[in-house]
Amino acid sequence: MSSTLMKVAGFLPSVREPEKEQSLKEMLSWTGVVLLLYFILGSINIYGADSQAVAQALTQLETMQTILGAQIGTIITLGISPIVTSSIVLQMLVGSELLNWNTNTQQGKQKFQAAQKVLAYLLAVLTGFGYAMGVFGVGMNTPGTLAVVGSQIALGGMLIILMDDLVQKWGFGSGVGIFIAAGVSKAVYITAISPLAQGGSPAPLFWTVGGTPVGQIFKATQTTSLAGMFSEFLPVIMTAAVFLTVVYLQAMRVEIPLTLGNTRGFGQKWPLKFLYTSNMPVILIAAAVSNIRILGTTLTAAGSSSIFGTLSADGQFTSGLVSWLSPPTQIIDSLLTVGFTAITPIDIFHVIFYTAIYVVGSTVFSIFWMKTSGQDADSVAQQIHDTGMKVPGFRRDTRVIKKVLNRYIPGLTILSGAVVGLLAAVANMTGAAGGGTGILLTVMILYRLYEQLAQKHMEELHPALKDFMGAS
Repeated sequence: MSSTLMKVAGFLPSVREPEKEQSLKEMLSWTGVVLLLYFILGSINIYGADSQAVAQALTQLETMQTILGAQIGTIITLGISPIVTSSIVLQMLVGSELLNWNTNTQQGKQKFQAAQKVLAYLLAVLTGFGYAMGVFGVGMNTPGTLAVVGSQIALGGMLIILMDDLVQKWGFGSGVGIFIAAGVSKAVYITAISPLAQGGSPAPLFWTVGGTPVGQIFKATQTTSLAGMFSEFLPVIMTAAVFLTVVYLQAMRVEIPLTLGNTRGFGQKWPLKFLYTSNMPVILIAAAVSNIRILGTTLTAAGSSSIFGTLSADGQFTSGLVSWLSPPTQIIDSLLTVGFTAITPIDIFHVIFYTAIYVVGSTVFSIFWMKTSGQDADSVAQQIHDTGMKVPGFRRDTRVIKKVLNRYIPGLTILSGAVVGLLAAVANMTGAAGGGTGILLTVMILYRLYEQLAQKHMEELHPALKDFMGAS
């Protein structure tokens, strides 16, 4: 099976590795080119798609669009969905040991990467035509239109896969992170401070037509009641709160003291971040929730019911699983306008269920990600050993280092997943600009990019530090 996967992956489009190591300037240039291509593709509408169906899809999948770096109705309608979904499936299989691949070895990593590549391309095709039939309502009775629309969406998904590959090999950071940050940043600007009026194409400035502004800050200035003003400001306040909370948590870490071999007087601390698995767990659980919502929309006709719930004529789920997986933002509005008397037991259950899905799901994916990304105690102990460092007072042995790491890594993995899941759920419920999960991911992505930029800059200034910094 693994040999077949490797052969199939070899036939699929990919970006070759650079022949020499890229400088920081070259890496940033390639990243900028990919980001420009991303915005250009996001402005090319799908030929043959019904405008009314696209507008309805935007209403249904607005939250998913931000999280997955997608632009519904354009070539990049799928965003990073094929990449993330393939990662979810494989991590579940490897983490549950249904696939007995040791991703700590080079061979295991190659198998995982080949399988992810094949599955991502396959999902781009399947979900492309799934979107055409389900989300955009192109029926089997018009095979020509279905082929045209489905092929465009699938092609866009494949281009995103290639662009992500290009950023990883030639650019800086990861394409997945860049696309999420770009999409969320755009959404934050539109939600918070856009001066354009709602409706109209192109939309005019709101004060020129006396219309309702898009930006929450401008909306607040048109509200007379204190509660209404606070309600309009709440998304902006929560955006700032999530930003500050994540920056604070990113700075928290456990530092393990180490010494260099038998050399006295030289010590170094190995940092283990409190948010140990970073943003990947919440990306994966958000993508899983979004995929369930997309599947429900695809398999449920408007005005009917299915195992996913009841879909109203305007394209909104009013009950069922998909409804429960939607953030209960109406509770905040009810509290601000009516008070606690407006809250029902069903509302409370919705809050608990939604929060539990994000916290538990993010924790599970955090454990799987730790095991499959080389962040487990075995892998980190080997990294420390390879740098020539050891735990003070003990001989240089990976087993000793592993024993020390096992005091911290399992607990940090669980706490990291639970905390980012809780932050995402709370921010989603308060309607943070760009989506709670989106702003959480963007802050973590940008913080990680800042760290990588600083590290790369230090490596160029002091080449002797490269081996140690690369390992840590």
